[in-house]
Amino acid sequence: MQQNKHNWQDEVIEVEQGLILHSVNETFVTPVFELVQRNKAWLQQAMDWPQYVTAQEDALKTLRGNHMLHHRNYAKMFMILLEQELVGVISFNQIEPTNKAAYIGYWLDQGRQGQGIISRALQAMMKKYSGEGMVRRFAIRCSVNNEASNAVALRNGFTLEGCMKQAEYLNGQFHDQNIYGRIIDTAQSD
Repeated sequence: MQQNKHNWQDEVIEVEQGLILHSVNETFVTPVFELVQRNKAWLQQAMDWPQYVTAQEDALKTLRGNHMLHHRNYAKMFMILLEQELVGVISFNQIEPTNKAAYIGYWLDQGRQGQGIISRALQAMMKKYSGEGMVRRFAIRCSVNNEASNAVALRNGFTLEGCMKQAEYLNGQFHDQNIYGRIIDTAQSD
């Protein structure tokens, strides 16, 4: 069955009162662009892509591409809305349908750090997609120096599976990455 973009429905995951995840779409272009601009220096400490977001058109292209990937189940990108304000993004950057595996990415407004927002959003996404049988293996890759992301993985039941040497090129040099995994088998979670 061929799907066309006109019948794609937005997905909303209610994490809790006042905290929702809304699937990516073009309506978020201005808030995403503004949030990236406000957090650019901070984001670039952990990610390469923010330096390339210099105009709203850059954000729009990214949102359009991720919208298509989201609805074709090759990735899932959600806007994190706290009291209806965009505060970050959480995603399965890649989904391997055959392996039922998803690679997780996230970023949050620097001023919203330390409130457990990413952990609660991550738990909600894992519950939804493991419950639907789409994903059973979840993975987080992050720089060994990114204390916050390493802590998110450990706090959410992920196990350190290894360290990939010089796996990430960032700010002019290669960095080692930790890889964390968690398996949620719906047959075991019932």
